[in-house]
Amino acid sequence: IRTEEGILHATGNGVPPKTKDYCVIYNSNWTTLPGSLNNATFRILENLTSTVLCNSSEVAPGLLKDKAVVVMRGNCTFLEKAIIAESLGAKMLLVASKPGLSPLADNKTEFKDVTLPIALIRYSDIMDMQLALGNEVNVTLYSPPLPEFDCSMVVIFVIAVFTVALGGYWSGVSELENLKAMANPGERETRRKKEENVTFTPLTVILFVVICCVMLVLLYFFYKWLVYVIISVFCLASAMSLYNCLAALIGEVPFGLCRVTCCNKTIEVRLIFLAGFCIAASVVWAVFRNEDRWAWILQDILGVAFCLNFIKTLKMPNFKSCVILLGLLLLYDVFFVFITPFITKNGASIMVEVAAGPFGNSEKLPVVIRVPRLEYSASTLCDVPFSLLGFGDIIVPGLLVAYCRRFDVQTGSSSVYYISCTIAYAVGMVLTFVVLALMKMGQPALLYLVPCTLITSSLVAWRRKEMKKFWKGSSYQVGWMP
Repeated sequence: IRTEEGILHATGNGVPPKTKDYCVIYNSNWTTLPGSLNNATFRILENLTSTVLCNSSEVAPGLLKDKAVVVMRGNCTFLEKAIIAESLGAKMLLVASKPGLSPLADNKTEFKDVTLPIALIRYSDIMDMQLALGNEVNVTLYSPPLPEFDCSMVVIFVIAVFTVALGGYWSGVSELENLKAMANPGERETRRKKEENVTFTPLTVILFVVICCVMLVLLYFFYKWLVYVIISVFCLASAMSLYNCLAALIGEVPFGLCRVTCCNKTIEVRLIFLAGFCIAASVVWAVFRNEDRWAWILQDILGVAFCLNFIKTLKMPNFKSCVILLGLLLLYDVFFVFITPFITKNGASIMVEVAAGPFGNSEKLPVVIRVPRLEYSASTLCDVPFSLLGFGDIIVPGLLVAYCRRFDVQTGSSSVYYISCTIAYAVGMVLTFVVLALMKMGQPALLYLVPCTLITSSLVAWRRKEMKKFWKGSSYQVGWMP
């Protein structure tokens, strides 16, 4: 079956004329579509969605002469509809489907005498066309070639590398403050109370990966309920994360230090306003999350804050724990992307289904960085109009980058581990995009990020003859001198 995606370009008769594009699918064995609008021929659309066109008597003689016609899918084949439409003088056949778009699988040889283009369109799009453009509409079909590379990938790359680098650096700053506090007994207790880090052990790493697997499977089967739980958790966690990130910046500004006292506690007024701002940002996103024109910007800001706070807060105690975590999550990613299609009934991977919203669910999980695709194509219109990168593809390698930064601080190694691991992450991202462009299908980014970062960190430790120290991590401490 050679099913491909195309674009139905519709134009109303208003002044100035309104235009709108809709996704269609077609079988390239039956129909050849022009690659651009310049070579396309417009036809007046005759809406016959009250019929299925399985019998020529359903249509008045001369009604379809030189027109495009849209009919319902019905019980007869596409071939039967096409023969009837062509015999009535139609120049284009659109078949509207209420369940959605599915492959067109009629036999190629039976269509050798049919010349009019045939495409499948959603019935909901026909209804939208009438509302948006009116009853008098001119339409044409075309299928622009897929771009080799979309520039939105560059934006994704910059966001990902920036977040990983900044998260690692912030973790190093926190480690430096800890070491200073340890050297000063008077500050030690104060620092311990302020410290919010959570340390992963090998056992908690394994437990974390098991929870990830269970959660993904539950999402696959109970998506329409759990998606709202994830949205609620994201709103709460991202608001707290944005507050922590901005509070760290505000703390460096020596202005607006006035305080208020409440319940025997004092708090800076500027932090109260900051908390209100962060909560408002999260609530605005929750309300307008499906507004594609600008909600993605707010989601990305909240997402970057969430990733930064996660990388800074979650401490990997040693390289051993990093290897276990990254290795297991690599297997998790590969299994749920490449292996599960052999298990599921519809042959789709669980990871891709959950990311896209299984069974046509319109709500999407807010666990990705989204950037609108800048190169227009049928794929942009029909599938995902955004380039996506999961938070896990930032956080998981980011935890290793953060560990490298803390190890640099502990050993005074001039950021060599941190810089090399960050560069390795950037190389892994580039490799992911190259494979994505070549294979034209979604890739589990950890498949490329994990080997690049782990191998690079190992080589640096081996080259510096510090592998034993690097492997044991925080159990090895070099005395820090203020």
